[in-house]
Amino acid sequence: MKDFPSIPTAPRALPLIGHVVPLLRDPLAFLNSLPALGELVRVRLGPLSMIVICDPELTRRALLDDRVFDKGGPLYDRLREVIGDGVVSCPHQAHRRLRRLSQPAFHQARLPDYARAMTGCVQETTDSWSPGQVLDVPAEMMTTSSRIITATLFSDALPSTAHGRLTDDVTTVVKSLYQRMFLIPPLDRLPTPGNRAHLAARARLHGTVERVIAERRADGADYGDLLSALVAAHDPEDDRPGMSGAEITDTVVSFVLAGIESTAATLSSALDLVARHPEVEQALHAEVDAVLGGAPATHADLPRLPLTERVITETLRLRPPGWFFTRVVTADTQLGGHLLPAGTSVAYSPYLIHHRPDIYPDPEAFSPDRWAAPHPQPPRHAFLPFAAGARKCIGDSFSMIEATLALATIAARWRLEHVPGHRGRLAAAVTLELRDLRMRARPRTSVPAAALRSPEGAP
Repeated sequence: MKDFPSIPTAPRALPLIGHVVPLLRDPLAFLNSLPALGELVRVRLGPLSMIVICDPELTRRALLDDRVFDKGGPLYDRLREVIGDGVVSCPHQAHRRLRRLSQPAFHQARLPDYARAMTGCVQETTDSWSPGQVLDVPAEMMTTSSRIITATLFSDALPSTAHGRLTDDVTTVVKSLYQRMFLIPPLDRLPTPGNRAHLAARARLHGTVERVIAERRADGADYGDLLSALVAAHDPEDDRPGMSGAEITDTVVSFVLAGIESTAATLSSALDLVARHPEVEQALHAEVDAVLGGAPATHADLPRLPLTERVITETLRLRPPGWFFTRVVTADTQLGGHLLPAGTSVAYSPYLIHHRPDIYPDPEAFSPDRWAAPHPQPPRHAFLPFAAGARKCIGDSFSMIEATLALATIAARWRLEHVPGHRGRLAAAVTLELRDLRMRARPRTSVPAAALRSPEGAP
C-alpha cells in the first residue's frame, strides 16, 4: 500500500493559494486534465489539500461507503452555512433517520399530483411568451422551476411577492457559494458587498421557509404537497416524533436550493443543446407532436416520450448541474492502493467521469441516442447526476419527471432559436449553468395549449 504523500499533485499550484486560480478561472478544463496524472490527484486550496478521485470505480466505492466517506469537506462546510443539517447535508449518523422521514414525500403515489402541478407551472410560462419574443432562457427557467418547487413544496402557502423574493435569494446564495468555498477565514466575514448580499439572502430565505412551516404545523392539514408529508412524517423504527422544526427547515431549504437552481440549469442546457442540433430538434418535435398534439405533457404521457427523456439524460451527462462534490474521510481507509488518513478531504466530479472517452465515446458530443438500444450502455456507476449509494438524491425521480414534462410541454408549442451574440456561456459555480443565453420564441402552433387539453385531471 502506498502512503498518502505519494499521491501526485496537480501542476500549476501557486505559493500560498495553491490551485485556486485554475479552479476559479476554468475549473472544467482543470478537472478534465487530472485523470492523466492518476486515479487520485492532490489539489491544494490555500493551505488545505484535497484528493480528487478521477476513476469511476474508485468514485463508486467512495459513494457506497458513506460512513467512511461522509458528507463534508470545503463544499459541504459552506453548504451547511445555508442548509444546515437536513437530509441532503447531514452527517452519516443522522442520515438514515432523516432519509426514512423524508422518503414518504417522494412516494410514487404522490408523483402524479406533483406532475399535474409541474405541468400547470410550465404551461403558465409558455402561455406568457409571444411570437418573436427574445427570451432570457436561464431567467425563464428559473422562474418556471421556482413556480414548480413552490407549488409542489408549499402548495399555495407562498404569496406572489414572497415567491419572487425566494427566487432572488436562491440565485444570490447559490452564485456566491462556490466563491465562498475558497475564502479562508476571516475573509468570509469581511463586510464586502458580496458577503453582505450572501448573508442577507440567506437570512431572508430561512425566514420565508420558517414562516410557512410554522403556519403549516399550526394548521395540521394535509395539502398533498412535500411540506405536508415532511410535517406529518413519523419514523416507524423508533419511538421519537418526526422531524424537529429545525430539521424540517433545513430539509426544506435544501429542497428549495436544489429544486430551483439544478432544474433551471438542466432545462436551459437542454433547450440550448436541442437548438444546436437540428436533427435532434426535428426528432423531438416529431415525438411531442405525435404524443401531445400541441397540448401540455402529463404524467400519463411519460412512457410515450422516450426521446424527450433521453435528451434530458444526455444533458445531465454532458452538463451535470451538480458537477463537483466533496467528502471527508472519517476513519483511516484505503482507496486506490493509497492510505487516506481520517480527516482527509476528497472530491469527486460527475463532470469529470461523464467526459471520460474510455467510458463515453466522443464524450463532448451531444448524442441522446447513446442511451438507446442497440448502443452499449455505460456502467451504472459512471452516470452520476444524482450521485449513488445511500446518499443518492432523494428527489431523482421527481427531478427527471419535472424536466421531461417541462421540455416536452415547451417543445410542443415553441421552437427556440439562438440570438446571435447571446448563445450562452457555461459557468461553473455551485451548479453548472448557462449565462447570457438569449433565444427567440417561434410558435409551432397557433392554438393555445390550454384550449387543446387541460393538465391531467383538471376539469
